[in-house]
Amino acid sequence: MTTNELLRIDYPAEFADGARSAVTTCLRIDPAEKVTLITDQATEEIAASIAEQLAERGCKWNAFRLEDLAPRPLVDMPQAVLEDMESSQVSIFAVQVQQNELRSRMQMTDVVNRRRMRHAHMVNITPEIMCQGMRADFDRVDRLSQQVLERVRKATRIRATTAAGTDITAEMNPGYKWFKTSGIISPEKWGNLPGGECFTSPGEVNGTFVVDGVVGDWLCARYGLLHAAPLTIEIEGNRIVSCSSENKALEQDFWAYTHTDENSDRVGEFAIGTNLGVERVIGNILQDEKFPGIHIAFGNPYGEHTGAPWRSSTHIDVVGLGFNIWLESEAGEEQIMRDGRFLIAA
Repeated sequence: MTTNELLRIDYPAEFADGARSAVTTCLRIDPAEKVTLITDQATEEIAASIAEQLAERGCKWNAFRLEDLAPRPLVDMPQAVLEDMESSQVSIFAVQVQQNELRSRMQMTDVVNRRRMRHAHMVNITPEIMCQGMRADFDRVDRLSQQVLERVRKATRIRATTAAGTDITAEMNPGYKWFKTSGIISPEKWGNLPGGECFTSPGEVNGTFVVDGVVGDWLCARYGLLHAAPLTIEIEGNRIVSCSSENKALEQDFWAYTHTDENSDRVGEFAIGTNLGVERVIGNILQDEKFPGIHIAFGNPYGEHTGAPWRSSTHIDVVGLGFNIWLESEAGEEQIMRDGRFLIAA
């Protein structure tokens, strides 16, 4: 696909605000920079809205539609994409991912991390997200995220409960770093769009986590919202010891996913969602993990950023609802969320 072909694709006018926010507010692309835009057939209308904003910025950019380069699901990220990224300062990945494609995405983010590119990860972006989470006031989200970041970096322990039955304690490892991905993307850490979270790799998590929101990766599209049949996960010593749900197919798929390799069942990410523009979960992990509250992920701990010394070939997020969150530090205990609402001013 050429840049001109993408610019000729029609898209709904309501995508424009979110696309403009991505290019100008979140990525802050300079006209002198070069951008690699990666999309697929299912997402090309959203990519077209982003392309128009890139064209208006006057920067150099190249577009790639994955189906033009390799069969799906991808085994590897096409070499043409990786080669183009080597001369770009910014990359945008707006694609509907398929089962077992995580390896190809990790190849892409390896280039991003090595070259310290500003990268917008828009995995499974939808029209609904373009009109909701991507329309958030990302400067306000950034202010809240910074407030959260300053507090959690001092915490030695975080406790969280929900009315649905979540009751977990996370011991923090002082050797692991916290990051914010508020939607304002820097070379320090690529980010998902829409943004809005602070995350780290925990030292050790113990307790019960009730997933009454959504699960991530390809299970999200298959099972959607989990209000009616939540997934209950028991965690000991940072590892899954059991999971249960009235939906036995979900239970079995989740168990299989989190036992892909020796660290797939290990809590690799502990995060607090901070996107105040996200008012409810919608069944799409890209936006739902930014919903105010806690989400954790099993598998890859993003060690290149957090400092965690282990790795996994998988990474799956789980989102709960209506959190109460307490931070414990040498200064004492502070509650920062009650029933899903932040007690911190943005």
